[in-house]
Amino acid sequence: MKRKSSYFLATLCAVLATGLIAWSAVANTAVAKVPVANGSGGAVASVDVEASRVGIEVLHQGGNAVDAAVATAAALGVTDPFSAGIGGGGFMVIYLHDQDRIITLDGREEAPAAVTPALFLDPDDPAGGNLPFFPNRMSSGLAVGVPGTPLNWQTALSRYGTLSLADALHGAIDLAEFGFTVDDTFAQQVARNRERFAAFTSTSELYLPQGEPSAVGSTFKNPDLANTYRGLADYGVNSFYRGDIAEAIVATVQSPPVVAEPTFKVMPGAMTLGDLDRYEVRVRPPVVSDYRGYKFYGMGLPSSGGITVAQTLGILESSDLGSLERGEAMHRVIEAERLAFCDRNTYLGDPEYVDAPVAGLLNPTYTASFSLPARATDPCTTPGNPLPHQTDPSPSLTQVPTVAAGNSQEGLSTTHLVTADQFGNVVSYTLTIESTGGSGIVVPGYGFILNNELTDFDTALPHPNAPEPGKRPRSSMAPTIALAPDGHVLAFGSPGGSTIITTVVGIATNLIDFGLPLPQAISAPRFSQRNGSSTTLEHSLDGTDEANALRELGHQFRLTHEIGAATGLEKFPNGTIQAVAEPSRRGGGAAMVVHQAVE
Repeated sequence: MKRKSSYFLATLCAVLATGLIAWSAVANTAVAKVPVANGSGGAVASVDVEASRVGIEVLHQGGNAVDAAVATAAALGVTDPFSAGIGGGGFMVIYLHDQDRIITLDGREEAPAAVTPALFLDPDDPAGGNLPFFPNRMSSGLAVGVPGTPLNWQTALSRYGTLSLADALHGAIDLAEFGFTVDDTFAQQVARNRERFAAFTSTSELYLPQGEPSAVGSTFKNPDLANTYRGLADYGVNSFYRGDIAEAIVATVQSPPVVAEPTFKVMPGAMTLGDLDRYEVRVRPPVVSDYRGYKFYGMGLPSSGGITVAQTLGILESSDLGSLERGEAMHRVIEAERLAFCDRNTYLGDPEYVDAPVAGLLNPTYTASFSLPARATDPCTTPGNPLPHQTDPSPSLTQVPTVAAGNSQEGLSTTHLVTADQFGNVVSYTLTIESTGGSGIVVPGYGFILNNELTDFDTALPHPNAPEPGKRPRSSMAPTIALAPDGHVLAFGSPGGSTIITTVVGIATNLIDFGLPLPQAISAPRFSQRNGSSTTLEHSLDGTDEANALRELGHQFRLTHEIGAATGLEKFPNGTIQAVAEPSRRGGGAAMVVHQAVE
């Protein structure tokens, strides 16, 4: 039964009166960051220790997993503002234990009505080329999609939570008001975006005081964001989509607050108040698939994440990966990813604009029809044909379409969190503002960065992910929940643009095929193949027996420091929970439980 907001407020006031918990005091109390926590009563794992703490406090107060997910996400909008916030969007997967039901919420950003396939054409290029991606395309009003995050929070709480939005925002408001300690990751992300941030008066004033990033160890405060959150708490999301915040967003998109002499040309966008007013969160059915007895639930279109993860695992079903040498097993995963990404580029886009043959793509007969090669192959140019593998009484897609090679440039930022509660509910939630730092444009006076999500569209035409008015750009976000044969529940996901898909596949195979515990499944070195000429490989894998075996099979690598920054949890039938975050990637994450297990 939904607990009334007044009851929560009364309980909170009583707790405050006894001095047991004071939000402002807690906000300035150092909390240890640990990547693994074991216990019961509920759990939170996120990239940030303060955000995880805010979520745990909600669970301590009796809130459920949905309440904690929203509270944690709101706090990440303060402490991890270059990855997520109310200026962006995301996808939430919810497991309701009592109903044994999975719900997915689509809070993806949406193209304004004025958008056309020529969205990013450079008006100064006589050859008709597109604007350079960095910085002109990403740091512009053209790149900003209608944000979905605030309405996603409200929808999740009103349908499946126990708190009001005002209650869920308490912890984040205090973090923004009283501040948090700047860490290396925060300072580095500002430094890497210095040129873009310095181009906008509102952004430079907030993140480059005196022209420099805030020092590591200093306290960072964002009073404008605290006031914005208070506005959402007092007046609801209508203030964001139809009120003063909406007016400020539109003014910022149409006339970005550029400094007198920016180092690059900033293009205005054409978002209107009508675009914000029309925005809706979609409650969509999950993508459901089976892998070795595990039931997987993922996010469907406009995210390609759940579909491409499921297809990749379906292609791998016939391979006994656990019995193979690890290099051979990795080879098969790489080639399965290549095939699934080839289909992804051909078929997948916003389902309200694209006739995507999802049933055929995930049909076990279709996935079993793929033959994995003995050696590395070139990028796939001929997609499979899933159409005969689905029953479609009113077909509109009757043959394999011809599309241009995909050229979207998905940002590697984004953030993922997981929560669980004492009632057995679980949430897996990925949210984003696209690139690290989004568009780089802070809404003046409101303290949050607008997304650059429309750069996720493909500009090479024809394409199922082409820019169109009102369309949602295809995503790779893959918040995942899996039900194991023995009854335990797994939830995991990651940031990382299109590498999200391969990270989720890697965690799944680590857990199921190689028998790794969740902490090791998340911390293990990663690789990523997205139908390219080379496979992205973390430096920690280079030089290993596995990498050498892959080279002997003809694979080429592009080395990178890290791929993704996952979080996950495992809830066991006896009520115990293990929450897991990265030990080192992106500075390491923070896992917490309500009741710590006694060692």
